[in-house]
Amino acid sequence: TFTNLYMWRNFYGFNFIEWREHLLLFSRDIFEKKKEPASGKKNSLYFFPPVGPNPTEIIISLFKELRDLEFHRVPETITNTIQNSADYQSLNLQILEDRDNWDYVYETENLRSLAGNRYRQNRRWLNKFLETYDYEFKILTEKEVNRVKELQLEWCILRECEDDEGLKEEELAIYDALDNYSTLGFHGALLCVDEKCAAYTFGEMLNKDTMVIHVEKAHMEYEGAYQAINNLFLKNHFKDVLYVNREQDLGVPGLRRAKESYKPLRMEKKSIIYHKT
Repeated sequence: TFTNLYMWRNFYGFNFIEWREHLLLFSRDIFEKKKEPASGKKNSLYFFPPVGPNPTEIIISLFKELRDLEFHRVPETITNTIQNSADYQSLNLQILEDRDNWDYVYETENLRSLAGNRYRQNRRWLNKFLETYDYEFKILTEKEVNRVKELQLEWCILRECEDDEGLKEEELAIYDALDNYSTLGFHGALLCVDEKCAAYTFGEMLNKDTMVIHVEKAHMEYEGAYQAINNLFLKNHFKDVLYVNREQDLGVPGLRRAKESYKPLRMEKKSIIYHKT
């Protein structure tokens, strides 16, 4: 989504061009500064999948034109087509599954109801929060943004974001999105306990059936706050949405366990494509 690209634009240092009726987003130097290239070549260009009517054709064309490039976050529909093409062999391409960046997609009703034995643990933590704290659920507005930023700051102090490059970059991206809340037009919510922000989340519609959650944070002092903000946001704001994309786990063990505990309907598989050396 545009919000996601905007909030992470400084991390990636995005450039964009329009080529053959497609939008291309790419970074010239992210491999030199922040990420390890799958190909091992730090001078490679980093591309996201082309936006337009025929992304597969554009990817193949660019691999014919350029030697040092990688395409990241490429959906399975595109990689399958490329792998079955004659160009895959002739161009000596490699497709590497990027499990850490697979998106988790859930049926929204399952996350609202948490019904059945498989959600027993999630339901227990949700009820723990609801029964323990005198809370107030609020839809995010411009006047609540500063309270959310205060929680984000406290969360980062407790998690020692300054010593973790990934968390530090995420914090900057979150502040960037919140500072432009009204312009970007995403939706969010917060949970307050005794006037203190205990959890917050924000996301937006991905398509007519699916919403995407960009960020979800909770103060570790409040047990069950993560389960509560997740559940109440879907019950109170996105009532008619069929599916929820909760994005990737980035290979973080705790985050992976949490996302798997909600029993995804499917995984949106993503891969990296590059020239074999």
